[in-house]
Parts: sequence; structure tokens; C-alpha cells
Amino acid sequence: MIGIMYCTRAWNNLRCWGSYALSIAGASYVRHMPTFVSVEPANFCQLSCPECPVGMNRTNKVQNTSDSGVILDNTRTYIGVMAIDDYRNIVRQIAPYAHTIQLFWQGEPLLNDRLPEMIRIAREAGLYTIVSTNAQRLDKLMAEALVNAGLNRIIVSMDGWTQHTYEQYRRGGSVEQCKAAIRYLREAKHRAPNTVHHTPIIELQCLYLKTNEAEWATFRREYKRLGADRLTMKTAQLYDYEHGSPLMPTDERYARYRYAAEQGRYVLKHRLHNRCYRLWSGCVIDVQGNVLPCCYDKQKQYVLGNIHSQSLRDIWHSAKAQHFRSEILRHRKQINICTNCDE
Repeated sequence: MIGIMYCTRAWNNLRCWGSYALSIAGASYVRHMPTFVSVEPANFCQLSCPECPVGMNRTNKVQNTSDSGVILDNTRTYIGVMAIDDYRNIVRQIAPYAHTIQLFWQGEPLLNDRLPEMIRIAREAGLYTIVSTNAQRLDKLMAEALVNAGLNRIIVSMDGWTQHTYEQYRRGGSVEQCKAAIRYLREAKHRAPNTVHHTPIIELQCLYLKTNEAEWATFRREYKRLGADRLTMKTAQLYDYEHGSPLMPTDERYARYRYAAEQGRYVLKHRLHNRCYRLWSGCVIDVQGNVLPCCYDKQKQYVLGNIHSQSLRDIWHSAKAQHFRSEILRHRKQINICTNCDE
């Protein structure tokens, strides 16, 4: 049975690549299912990061971790976590086709108390699991729970080596807590039973920012000593970048943007082609079950459907989804969620 499942996934992945190859020629032909899905365990956070929609929206700073969530009457905004039964439904639908589930999107996933259970459910379905976290809630007990649940990879975001630089972006957080979290994960891996296969991979992630550029060499020198398996240095997405930003690195090689003198403003370095592999290979499902085409749709402007009222198959192959992909192939530059994308 397991062999059949993996064969189905491999065939689905091949069909995905084939459909994407056709899209390069301008043909919007999608008959496969997603090969990966990003699921949002929680849509709120403890921090106030200046370039994060959740961090900039102070109404999302609610310490609620019940399955029911909370609805703010003044804005009608749902703040809460994904119910475990809804999550089981998602896993059941994607398991025959997808190879990976990313348990993060906009909120902080560790604020969902049932995250280890969510990982275990996905692993039992044979899915590769990834979590990205600010690590502020990652203590010894949580580290043990994540490792023993079979998590494959965890990304710890730490955008500064010292507290002074770290808090320039990760406002309200502690860099020492991030470092302790990595040590807790490393210790938990060493204590884990052999069935866990020495996972998760611990990935330390740092954004290239002007505020931390003096510490980039320290990150590269010290990350393994700290306990991480790998280091990822990423360019930062900035919202108001056209006239520069205090967060933009001094050296443009480490920024997503370049200064275009002829236009008198900063522009995205990356050329936007009329194609996008992410839209052909995966999607995002938020805490309320809304299916979104891409992780860049942070304001949920292009909701394709809802998992509670439709199957993922119907949503993925719907006229709405097909139309959105067709628009990407014709004029991606005119789709606002694509204009700040480096894919």
C-alpha cells in the first residue's frame, strides 16, 4: 500500500513538471494535484516585525490557542489556530499526491499547542514536514515534542547575533531564546530513539539587513558551533522599497532591489517572467480553510475556495484557479502579489 502511495506521488510530481513545462510555452494545462501544501497552524504572533503583515497588525497580538479561535467584533478578523479535525481533513486530501507539508505561513506555528500532534499526523501519512518559527516558545519540552513527533526540518529565524541587532527587526523577541532553542533541539535529537532517524534538520535563517550586516561573518563562522545543521542567508522582502529603506543592506548584492537611476527609485532585481512554478506545484491553506494560490497573497486577495465547503481537488481545478494561472501566463507584472516576488 505504501509503495502504491509513493508511486502515485511520483507520477503526480512528473505530471506537475510536465504541466509547468507546457506553461513556459503559454499553455495553462493543469491536471495534477499539488505536490506540496503550506498550512497555517496559527495566524497570530508575539512579535512585531516591521515587514510582516501580522507583526504590523497589533490586533493579531492575542494569546489564544483554543481550537475555536476568537473573532474581533470591531474588524471581523478571525484570530486563532487551525482546528485539529480540519487539519486531519487537509492531510487526508493531500496525502495521496503531495510529498511535503509546510506547517507555517504568516502566524507563529508554535502558538498552536497541538503542533506536535499535527506533525505526527502528517508523518503517519508519509509527508515530509517543515516548520519555520521565531523560536520564542521553543523550550526543552517543545523541542522534545517536535523531535519525537518526527519533524523533518525546522527553520529558526534569527535576524541578528546580538540582542541589539536582533531586536531591530524581531521586535519583542529574545536572541538568547533563539540560541537556547537551537541547543534544545540539538539535545533532543541526541536523545531521540533511532526510529526518528536523527531529524529534524536544524536550519538557522537570517535575513540580509542593514541592521545586522556587521554580523554576517559571525553567522557563517558560528552557526554549527551553536548547534544548527545549516545556515540560510536570505534577502529581505520590503514593502516600501521604492525610495529605499533603513533595513536595506548597504551592498545591493544582498538586497532584492537595485537602484534604477533612470527611474529615480529602487526596483526589483529579479525579472518577472510570465510563469511561476509555485502556482503549478502548491498552494496555501490558512487557519480558516481558505485556499490561496501563493504565500505572497498575504492580504488574501485571491482566495480560490474554502476547504470546508469544497474538496481541494475541486478548488485546485476550479475555473477560478485556472483563470488565475492563465493571468500569470499573460501579464504577471500586473498581478500585485507578484510584483515583490523573487521567484
